[in-house]
Amino acid sequence: MSSLRRVVAARLVALFAVFGSLLVPVAPASAAPGEWVITTPGSAVAARVTLDPGTGGLALAVSRQGRTVLAPSPIGLRAAEVDLTGGLRAVGRTDRLVTERYAMTTGKRLRRQTRMTETTLAFAGAGGARLDLVVRVAPDGVAYRYAVPDPVTVTGEASSFRLPADAPAWLLPYNAWYEANRVRTTAAGAAEGEYGHPSLFRVGEDYALITESDVDGRYPGGRLRHAAGSGDYRVVLADEQVAGVTRTPWRVAIVGSLATVGESTLVDDLASPSKVADTSWVRPGKVAWSWLSEHASPGDFERQKRYVDFAARHGWEYVLVDEGWRDTWVPELVRYARAKGVEVLLWFHWTALDTQAERDTVLPEVRRWGVRGVKLDFMESDSRARYQWYDAVLAKTAELRLMVNFHGSTIPHGLARTWPHVMTMEAVRGAENSPPAANNPVQSFTRNAVGSMDYTPVSLEVGPKEASVAHEVALPVLYESGWTHFADKPEAYERFPEALRYLDQVPTAWDETRVLGGDPSDHAVVARRSGDRWFVGAVAAGDPRTLRAPLGFLGGGQWLVEVVRDGEGRGDVRRDARIARSSAALEVAAPRDGGFAAVICPYRPGTLTCDRPVVPVPATMLAVAPSGVVDAAKGSTFEVTGSFTAEAAIEDVVLTAAAPEGWTVTGAPVTRRALRPGEALTGRWTVRVGEDSPVGAVDVPVSAEFRAPGHARVHVEQAVRAFVPPPVPTGEPYVSDLPFMSAGNGWGPVERDRSNGENAGGDGNPLTIGGVVYRKGVGVHAPSDLSVYLGGGCRELTAVIGLDDETAEPGSVVFQVFGDDRLLYDSGVLRGGDPARPITVDTTGVRMVGLRVTDGGDGRNFDHADWAEARLACA
Repeated sequence: MSSLRRVVAARLVALFAVFGSLLVPVAPASAAPGEWVITTPGSAVAARVTLDPGTGGLALAVSRQGRTVLAPSPIGLRAAEVDLTGGLRAVGRTDRLVTERYAMTTGKRLRRQTRMTETTLAFAGAGGARLDLVVRVAPDGVAYRYAVPDPVTVTGEASSFRLPADAPAWLLPYNAWYEANRVRTTAAGAAEGEYGHPSLFRVGEDYALITESDVDGRYPGGRLRHAAGSGDYRVVLADEQVAGVTRTPWRVAIVGSLATVGESTLVDDLASPSKVADTSWVRPGKVAWSWLSEHASPGDFERQKRYVDFAARHGWEYVLVDEGWRDTWVPELVRYARAKGVEVLLWFHWTALDTQAERDTVLPEVRRWGVRGVKLDFMESDSRARYQWYDAVLAKTAELRLMVNFHGSTIPHGLARTWPHVMTMEAVRGAENSPPAANNPVQSFTRNAVGSMDYTPVSLEVGPKEASVAHEVALPVLYESGWTHFADKPEAYERFPEALRYLDQVPTAWDETRVLGGDPSDHAVVARRSGDRWFVGAVAAGDPRTLRAPLGFLGGGQWLVEVVRDGEGRGDVRRDARIARSSAALEVAAPRDGGFAAVICPYRPGTLTCDRPVVPVPATMLAVAPSGVVDAAKGSTFEVTGSFTAEAAIEDVVLTAAAPEGWTVTGAPVTRRALRPGEALTGRWTVRVGEDSPVGAVDVPVSAEFRAPGHARVHVEQAVRAFVPPPVPTGEPYVSDLPFMSAGNGWGPVERDRSNGENAGGDGNPLTIGGVVYRKGVGVHAPSDLSVYLGGGCRELTAVIGLDDETAEPGSVVFQVFGDDRLLYDSGVLRGGDPARPITVDTTGVRMVGLRVTDGGDGRNFDHADWAEARLACA
């Protein structure tokens, strides 16, 4: 080929790669009849498919550099209509080269390039049935899937993986939330049972990590079933039958050295391309999280503000408010946080979003509050139905630009490529389950090898304190996670200032990842690059040892290397600095269950540290008027004003008021290219209440957005609170038949005419106290607050109160009634088993009545309380 033609060909290849898949016919490797060998240029990995001439059954084997890693293993598909695991004959083969470039928002590398050979082998079965076996071979492994021309009802797969009996194995006993401790065993010596993906095996000098990719609501998840004494691991599905199938997910074997496994992106490479065109709103980052160290703190508004303050001081991008938050104060917390450059994430039980109606109401509401993402928990299923829920909730959150963390979830299977707003997933025995330090190295080469892992690292004072402090500090580098939720509370980190100094610098999105050393059983050393800085995380399990990190990945020149290592006991870490070249290696003595962390940057004369300054958002003040609650009847108008100042110079300032849905705001935004310290920017707007506005409290946001050094746009917001009154009640209405102006519960929703159940609306039982069933009333779980508008038109509230009979354990509560924030009735402590108590409360002249249930002093468990037959006497 001439030089000119080489140049033209190279440019064409690059052009096609940028714009998607480059599909090039590939010459098949030679093989015997009934045997097909698939390789890919530049790879030592090969797949060999064989067709048994006697049974018509298929098998697939995988080799690397001529060494068998996976012995011939049965494959095929069983359907209600036809059995495609035998009686097959070959009818064709097509080959192509698949080259893609794509971007990620999380993971081992943000920019990806893939090159795989794809071979489709066509087979005919009984009655002319067709089965296509699609095999892809990449430098880091092999994958295959099945396709059929017409929909079938799948009843199972013959898919399996056959390992040598003595192959060391690191396996996860299966449960649907993937939180067991991994066990070290052998392929044949593993206990009989089911094991979760991904499963790691060593065959001689090669490793094989078995998992799956591109699973969605068209198919259930799989797991591996193993019989005692066998080296075979067979894929079984979460559902017994799967209707309407034309294509299955990929069965994946990542094959190569341990570094190949740890650095592989094969699971993402095989996944469906992104469904989100614009990802500019997706932002990885560090998260302050209170639940593990202070279980009750997510219900404490003031305590959550302290977490916001801590995050703002240290440049952490987010605060996660876990189970227990209240909608009465979350909007205010969001405003408080965003003014400091911190965004708020909210926890949900998945059942709060398990219907389309819930997704269409709950998610838009939290987005209106300014929440930037959600943590969805307790899915605990690999069924097709649950995967359809994943599809639905991901589509809705993408539409609303809400990022997502899945907890109590399945494993990553390329989901973050298809839906790039998935920041992380749990599916690991993380810090909240107090795993042993011995369980930490293996996660790098198993669970975290297939996608972001929300381990919630760095437990300094919470948890068993088995690992050393430096081991803990290394985990947010060793473990990749688009959002890294730190496990401990602010005061704990502040008692370890050198550890905290390092955590403040660690990114959560990476340009490059290198595995520098390790053994799944006892140590792992990983380096990750962000920009021109490298971070190294190294951990060990067991006896003291010296951990080694060769620096050959750095390239030329001199580098400043700052090593964070253990001090004495469980005291703070210490930091050592040196200048090194890439020919050097870090060798750090680690205590039992120890480790080290490092940050490395180019050295120039005068460089003293790789740290970059944490720049806080300038303090600001936004005053809005009216400052109290505005009574706003439907169709009426009122005026709002805003005045904004900052303590430091800021730029590109925009001050505006936003209209609630169905309302209108008249008046243009007020802008200023630059605002001097102390200078005020003011605006005035007319607000018109929508004729179809919902009743109750409605916020009219007034916000200022601006740029400041070290920050993207900062959002400062306050709200004018308007109250749209419902009609004044008349006659003798039941409380459960009236609109609730506010309703908050310690667990699950406030229920109308049912007891409080678990998480979903309507899952409670008939209201029952002391064996008596009540037709009407309100079921709650302490602590609970409920308000109803009376408009001064009701003279009396009557009810029968007590703990519901579904409280099998001894709960205790206090019932209280408030009129316009004034206490009208207090029951004192009532306990489970106490008789029902009738009450009558004078509400003459009360505008808003509040029904409150608080804990009786024994914690929140079992406090299912009923306002049975709650009724008003009105004019």
